[in-house]
Amino acid sequence: MIKNFITMKQLKYTFLLVLCFSIHIQAQNQSALVAHYKAFYAQMQQQGDIQGVINAMTHLVLLEPKVQRKDTLAALYMNEGKYVQALNIIGIEQLDSDTNLATEVKAVSLKSLNEPKRAIEHYEVLYKKKRSVSLAYELADLKIQTGDITGASLHITYGIANATTDMMKPYYETQTPYQVPVLAGFMYLKAIAKFRENPETNHEASILILNEALELAPNFNMANLALNAIRAQKEGQNKAQKTE
Repeated sequence: MIKNFITMKQLKYTFLLVLCFSIHIQAQNQSALVAHYKAFYAQMQQQGDIQGVINAMTHLVLLEPKVQRKDTLAALYMNEGKYVQALNIIGIEQLDSDTNLATEVKAVSLKSLNEPKRAIEHYEVLYKKKRSVSLAYELADLKIQTGDITGASLHITYGIANATTDMMKPYYETQTPYQVPVLAGFMYLKAIAKFRENPETNHEASILILNEALELAPNFNMANLALNAIRAQKEGQNKAQKTE
């Protein structure tokens, strides 16, 4: 009985030693893998290999999950135009625990996926934390899309009051992207908001504002397109009234 007891004690002790050793080896292996993928991440950055950077960060998130790493991975996907993948990592809901980067990724990705109402929620969080002309533009644009003309007008007013001559806004609707002064961009939004208030009567007021935008930026294609569309609608309305 005593011999058996000693044997059992020895077995338990041996098992514990093996278990501890195994855990130690596993921890060493994981540390080595983390170090490897950190080095791999840095090398891919140096080479400008974005897919390699994404792969390295994916492994780091799996090996050693951290909020900062998940946010970085989501941002990498967003910057590559892979908005669904970005949101799959961090979700779409507004969370109090979200970092500024996570909130930005959610806002930009949802806007790009044509989810303006959801995007507004996240842009509003960023705007409350720190107002800026660029955020005011995004919110004004999105609120016009959702029919919140009053809300859009508040952001347009802020943007016009705070825009400086050196601030530029890029547009991508043409084959060759171009930039215009952000003030011209706000004038364009102001014209669209004015027209949406009452498409039956606000043609002239909108046209005047668009002309102001084009004076600031003659190359502003979006403003030209809006101007032509509103003029065409006005002419069609006038013809319809004459035939009545």
